[in-house]
Amino acid sequence: MTALREQGVIPVADPQNYGAVQSAIEAAFSAAKVQDFLKSMQRSGLRIRDFEQVLDKGILGASTATEYKRLDNGDQGQIREFYLASLEEVSLVLRKKFFRLYAYY
Repeated sequence: MTALREQGVIPVADPQNYGAVQSAIEAAFSAAKVQDFLKSMQRSGLRIRDFEQVLDKGILGASTATEYKRLDNGDQGQIREFYLASLEEVSLVLRKKFFRLYAYY
């Protein structure tokens, strides 16, 4: 017998700041802006999976790092997971074009 497992939902402690950071990530990975986001990552010399460095460089917006730092550990973890899931949803064409950003080395 196969049982489907569903991941538990962790409540967000600070919905306002969480929503602001989540919106910044969604905007960066939107179809209209994702290529510009990846170009800015490439110019800055960052790797795509280094989320905290992306925040510190202001690539997701000037206030996003501050809003992220206001979140508690649980909310920060959920945001990091959301960011990592978003970067994996980028089209294969763009991922190949920006191979160095996605490469593990």
